Amino acid sequence: MAKKIAFIGAGSFGFTRGLVRDILTFDAFRDAEIALMDVDEQRLAFTKTAVQRIIDAGGYPAKVTATKNRAQAIKGAQGVVITILQGGPQVFRTDIEIPKKYGVDINVGDTRGPSGIFRTLRTLPPMLEIVKDVEKLAPDAIVLNYTNPMAMLCRGMQAVHPGMSITGLCHSVQGTAEMLAKWIGADMKDITYQCAGINHQAHYLKYQWKGKDAYPLIRKAITTKKEIYNAEHVRNEMFLKLDYYITESSGHNSEYVAWFRKRPDLIKKYCSTGTNWNPGKHAFILDAYLKRQHDWKDLIKKELEKPVELKRGHEYAASIFNAVFGDHTVFEFNGNVRNNGLIDNLPEGCCVEVPVYASQRGLDAVKVGPLPAQLALLNNISARCEELAVEGALEGDARKIFHAVLFDPLTSAVCSMEETRKMVNEMFQANKKYLGHFKTLVV
Repeated sequence: MAKKIAFIGAGSFGFTRGLVRDILTFDAFRDAEIALMDVDEQRLAFTKTAVQRIIDAGGYPAKVTATKNRAQAIKGAQGVVITILQGGPQVFRTDIEIPKKYGVDINVGDTRGPSGIFRTLRTLPPMLEIVKDVEKLAPDAIVLNYTNPMAMLCRGMQAVHPGMSITGLCHSVQGTAEMLAKWIGADMKDITYQCAGINHQAHYLKYQWKGKDAYPLIRKAITTKKEIYNAEHVRNEMFLKLDYYITESSGHNSEYVAWFRKRPDLIKKYCSTGTNWNPGKHAFILDAYLKRQHDWKDLIKKELEKPVELKRGHEYAASIFNAVFGDHTVFEFNGNVRNNGLIDNLPEGCCVEVPVYASQRGLDAVKVGPLPAQLALLNNISARCEELAVEGALEGDARKIFHAVLFDPLTSAVCSMEETRKMVNEMFQANKKYLGHFKTLVV
């Protein structure tokens, strides 16, 4: 029987196109039904065209359907991929611009801190509605989330729907592993690693080349090759000081901690230059959103004129689906799951990013044990802020949201308690359209 895989938020053109390409490379899914759903009819149509081009180019007996009806897309699916985006650039910009008034300089703003927390408040309600539909219409489905803020959204969904098989995926783990291999001249097939922590702040507890510790080679590359040090200013500084390499890019990581963005001189030194894709410029992703809101159709049309790529990429989703309901080849990946005894020195029940095995049994997370003390300190601050933010989001409690922002490392490095309160109140007002379940929008 042909398998069905649903994409909710299929208007996310690049993600959906790439994931479908990967899925169809597996023999078990050659004849799958790819069910696309989005609220934006134009984006949905573009994605359907892209998927049909992949089907035609590969000669697959698969079929693609497109609908604005979420229940229709989900019903009977074995796998569900979520890539939604709640709100548009005009509300995203308030996530960045309001904190900047108070000295909180944000690079991306989709993960944690004041911007990530308010993105969670907007996004968690529709995410819960999606999972509610899955529980009703496809209760045995594997749900894979790609929407940020990854940790807080997964934590919320997993708390409200504990019986569902839900995990979140981020390509920073495999992407960084490949970057480090390149720096030391290694082939990825000879690299093994153990990575754990929280999303965008996970650490390679082990990174080995042909079974031997590769950290001395990584340290040598960073300290002796200027071009490598400059490629990742923030992450390389964190590695040299904390002794373990972190997963997410320098620009992102600079906004999660107190060390790099609290003064103009530090921003200039660590976040303004570099050879990686995102060294840390203020409002980096917002600027891209604002630019694309006028020319996104032209960009997609140009993509649709290019030859179709059929080679499998390095995202995890297709291999997870294949392991669980395809040919059952066991697959290991790093996923976002609740900390039920997995990392001893992080909060019980918080969302952690750890090794997970996908198989015919489903998803089995691996117990990591305690993190090195300095890494646990780093992760605990963010994890506890995220726990409080999710509680506030689910309960409609503005005071808990204020407290979650109050202890954010970057916010607390530059704002007084009263300044933080005023900032949070402004952000509540900017987001009031999305926060009808809150008892009050003033703290």
